[in-house]
This record gives sequence, C-alpha cells and structure tokens, in this order.
Amino acid sequence: MKKSKLTQLLLAAAMTLPLLAGAEENLPAEGEHPQLAGPQPEGPRGEFPGRHRGGHFGAPGLPFLHRLELSESQEDKLFQLMHNQAPYLREQQRAHEKAMRALHDMRNAEKFDDAAAAKLAQAAAQAEANLTLAHIRTHQKVLALLTPEQRKQLDERKARRQQGGFNER
Repeated sequence: MKKSKLTQLLLAAAMTLPLLAGAEENLPAEGEHPQLAGPQPEGPRGEFPGRHRGGHFGAPGLPFLHRLELSESQEDKLFQLMHNQAPYLREQQRAHEKAMRALHDMRNAEKFDDAAAAKLAQAAAQAEANLTLAHIRTHQKVLALLTPEQRKQLDERKARRQQGGFNER
C-alpha cells in the first residue's frame, strides 16, 4: 500500500473512532429495551407502556392485553395456554399452506384435475376454519383468566375505540 493511501486510511479510522464511542454511549444497558424513535408515553411507574410487574409484555397474538396489569399467576396461565396450543396452530397453518401451495401449482398445470382442486380447496378451507375456531376459543379462555376489573378495563377501551378515541388508558 502506498504511503498516501495508508495515511488516508488511518485518518479515516481516526475520524470514525469518536463516532463509534458516542454511539456506544447511547446503547441501552443490558436487559433494557431500546427507546423507540420520538417521545414515548410512560406507564404509571415510569415503565414502558404495556410492561407488567414482572417485566413482561402482553402475550404474542394477544394485543388486547397490552397495558393490562396481570398477576404472575395470570401470566403463567397465559404462557401455558399459548404454549399448549402452539403445536396445533402450527399443524393447521402448515396444512393450510400446503393446500394453498398445491392449488397455486395446479393453476399452471398441463392438465387440470377439478376433483383434486376441489379437494385441496376444501382442505385449505377446513384448516382456515380450524385456525379461526382455535383463536376464538383461546380468546375466550384468556377472558376467563381475567378478573372482573380487568374485563371492565377491556370493555372501556373497546367503547373508547368505537367512539373514535385512541387513548388506551
């Protein structure tokens, strides 16, 4: 490498070091959640919105539980419920995707088999129906875990949303 190229490279490296040091200062501490862009509202104890006492957020797929204070027992039961249903949901999702993929492949087939296409469409529809029912059943089981006060909070949020209010608190 020529001397001028080496000098340019060292100069560029030296100029980037302060930038890297400044970026590292802004990283969240281990175990903290990074702040989203722009101002964010804080919860009642200066926490991130939606954070529960145990530091957990609402269960995936259950956004209506966001900002609802759940007990450890409720969180454990929700976890168990979601964990137990995951294999069935995955199985039904795979069945739906497999049938839809096969139907898609049939669209360009040299020879169209109407009976096979109807059977695949039925399989896709059945898997979709099974998924819908599973989600509704899960929603009902989750509601059964909530206290009357928590259900009242959910009802109030729903009423505000229907009236055009976007404030979740």
